[in-house]
Order: sequence, then structure tokens, then C-alpha cells
Amino acid sequence: MINAIKKSFKYSLPVLFGYIPLGFAFGIMLAAKGYGPEWAFFMSVFIFSGTGQYLIVSLLAAGAEIPYVILITFLLHFRYFFYGLSMIDRYHKIGKTKWYLIFGLTDETYAILSTEKPPEGISRAAFYTAVTFLNHCYWIIGSVLGAVAGSVLPINTKGIDFVMTALFSVLVVEQWKANKNHIPALIGFVLPIISLVILGPQHFLIPALLAVSATLLCLRPKFEKEERI
Repeated sequence: MINAIKKSFKYSLPVLFGYIPLGFAFGIMLAAKGYGPEWAFFMSVFIFSGTGQYLIVSLLAAGAEIPYVILITFLLHFRYFFYGLSMIDRYHKIGKTKWYLIFGLTDETYAILSTEKPPEGISRAAFYTAVTFLNHCYWIIGSVLGAVAGSVLPINTKGIDFVMTALFSVLVVEQWKANKNHIPALIGFVLPIISLVILGPQHFLIPALLAVSATLLCLRPKFEKEERI
């Protein structure tokens, strides 16, 4: 496993430069709400969701009820349903680490695992596990360091949350370049726009997700056939 981590490290570098500062900002925000570094550590270990952790802290600090927090968090992470559909074959017969890989599948990890091939001498299972583990560690380190700094230093974090947006934009471009079939990406781009125009910003998200999901499910046999050819 150590060898797999060493050889997989270079693939995770873009995530390192995104997760450390964004995790740092999360830790500072957590400290500002009155939570210590131990909260940053345990939340990052057991939740491991940048947007989810930001949302949960904000909602809890505002006094939101737990059922409401669970519902909003579920809707926020519904996009992972699509990630799971495309990773079914990749995770099939992957071994005991499959459950950790499912838990650790973030936007950035998905972008790497869906485009990069394992380095020479490293199995697919070891590569997937190493990348997921490294990315998880980056987020934990960043959030804990931020919580420690936020508890002792007055830090202005205005604008730092844009780091993840920039990182994800780069990964999307790389994924577009790495795949010849751009139809799924276009579907995921066009249908939400149509839903936004018809339903407005307050109501477009769920119908858009359902429309994209149904379309991709219907077209999946066609995509798999083309990939085999």
C-alpha cells in the first residue's frame, strides 16, 4: 500500500492544492462558530464533504432542526448518484476497500479516478484506494490546521472559498479532454439550463437532477456498447 501511495501521489497534487486551503477555511469558520479542532478532525474523518461540512455547521449554528439538516444535506449530495452510476463497473470486484471508496468519493476524487489509469505495477484497487486516502488526508489536515489557527489568530478568509470552484473547473476541463464521448457532459450541462429557464432558480435543481439521471440511465447501454467497440 505504501508503494501505491507513493506512485499515486502525483495524481492527487491538484486536490492537495485545493483541499488544504479550503479545508483551512472550513477550520477557521468552525472555530469562529465556537467549535474546537477536535470537531474539525472528527467531522472531516467521518463526514468528509467540503460543501456538506460548510452547510452543516452553518445550519447547526443557525439553530436548524436535525431532520431539516439531513434533508438539505441529502439534496446537496444527490449528484453523487450520477457518480455512482458511472463507477459501478470500476468498483465491481474491487475488494474490501470498496466501502471506503464509496464513502470517500468526492467531486475531485471522482474526476481523477474516472480519467486516470493506474501507474505501472499498481493494481486498480490499490490506485483507487491510495488516491482516495490521500485526498481524505489532505482535507483532514487542512481543516484541523484551520481550526487551530482560527482559535488563536484573527484571519480574514474572504474569497478563499473560491479555491474549490477553481479546482473543480480545472478538473472538469481535464476530464473533458480525456474523454472522447462528450454527450454525457453536454446532457449534464444542457438539461439543468432548460430546467432553470422553465422553473426558475428556486425549483430547478431536483427536476434537473431527475431529468439528467433518467436520460443517462436510458443511454447507458449505448455508451457501454460504444466503449467496448
